[in-house]
Amino acid sequence: MFESPAAIASSHSPHLRKPGGKPVLSDLGAAEPGNSVQEGYVFPLVLDDTKGTNSTMHTAAVIMPSPVFLWRFKVILFFIWAFTCCKIGWDSVMRMSVDLRDLFLYEAFLYYNPLLLVTMMVWLWGVCLWVFSQSTINYAKIFDLDQNHLSHREIWKCSMWMTIIVPTSMTAYLYLYSHGEVSLAASQPVILYVAVALVLVFPFDIFFLSSRYFLLRTLWRIALPLQPISFPDFFLADILTSMAKVFSDLERSVCRMVHHQVATIAWFEADSVCGSHSVGIPLVLVIPYIWRLMQCLLQYKDTKDKTTLFNALKYSTAVPVIFLSALKYHVLPDRWTYVYRRLWLFSSVVNSLYSFYWDVTRDWDLSVFTRIFKFNKPSYCSSLLYGRQWVYLWVIGSNLILRCTWTYKLSAHLRHNYLTVFMVNALEMLRRFQWIFFRVENEWNKMTKSSFPLPMIEVQREDEKLLSSTTHNP
Repeated sequence: MFESPAAIASSHSPHLRKPGGKPVLSDLGAAEPGNSVQEGYVFPLVLDDTKGTNSTMHTAAVIMPSPVFLWRFKVILFFIWAFTCCKIGWDSVMRMSVDLRDLFLYEAFLYYNPLLLVTMMVWLWGVCLWVFSQSTINYAKIFDLDQNHLSHREIWKCSMWMTIIVPTSMTAYLYLYSHGEVSLAASQPVILYVAVALVLVFPFDIFFLSSRYFLLRTLWRIALPLQPISFPDFFLADILTSMAKVFSDLERSVCRMVHHQVATIAWFEADSVCGSHSVGIPLVLVIPYIWRLMQCLLQYKDTKDKTTLFNALKYSTAVPVIFLSALKYHVLPDRWTYVYRRLWLFSSVVNSLYSFYWDVTRDWDLSVFTRIFKFNKPSYCSSLLYGRQWVYLWVIGSNLILRCTWTYKLSAHLRHNYLTVFMVNALEMLRRFQWIFFRVENEWNKMTKSSFPLPMIEVQREDEKLLSSTTHNP
């Protein structure tokens, strides 16, 4: 009933007709006198051809399952897989002795929590793209994306595969190690890391080559900020600051792999090379902030905007938090307790409050909260979120709390509480997730030169036009 004109035209196209059927020259010609031969031969063939096509389509419709059935089948398979991984992982942990169980879990989290957090961030980015696609914001224009950019569905496909592969490798690691297959267990995180690296740099036109190239090119521009800074550059750099702990754990994991210390309970031997005393930990933690600091300084050089200097000062306040925490392993305990610990607490408060202030007043600009939750089509989600005061109160309050806990993951002397650190990192991902909405909204408002009072001005202009038209009418 709602068939498109293109579909109707394609049904009469001689190029799309099934091979073997004779073409009908005229639908009306068959009823004319003198065309009895065509009436007797052409129409039966066409009718037979139509019957054959309909029967084939009917058979295919019977054989092919419905999309709803396929979706339910996939969901059932996913829950079966999740239950199997949880059961095998739990049994493997319980096989370990009580005194070694905590170190065993710590090492497993060290290798796999970075990729688990990256998977979580990919899922959240897909949610962001879905919201942007439903709203009035043209995110492709903001990020200068071409027509081949990944949609939220394709992002979710990637995150689904990551959700399956990473926990499966972790389950295999736990099972093999607990059953004495140490060499096979040690190969699991190594294979996973190598596979991820190869997929990112694979030069052939598979696995979304253009999107991978865009990501790698942006990372290169962040690492070497020698060109004018674009919005994708500092947007991704801001996200990387929330993933500083991920990079730190990646550095420690790769360090253990290089020194052949994967899947070993010889904890003190491994920790002496790639542990909490390593100088590489604070250096890796500070790298994303140095990148963002250099971007701000380069922006000031190009634009002479003093606001970028204050933004650079914000990122510089993270440096004392990182290095003062690392001093715990290089100074006397009393000196740490009475001198450096107090300095660390002071620098943490300054960094948290400064970052919170900048989020609310600069990155978000509360005066233009007008578009992000206004969907193109009315829905329950849009009516629940759009223009609601509780949304902004929640965002401001949660951002303040999570900014204060955010310094926990930057502190090297607190990293042994691996479950707490993992939860704090996950909460930081959620904070960055909600930050993305309002940061992109603010950028879109700047691009379109719009603000909240603008619709009221347009309404007043329309009223003035109506009044003027009524006064001129007799």
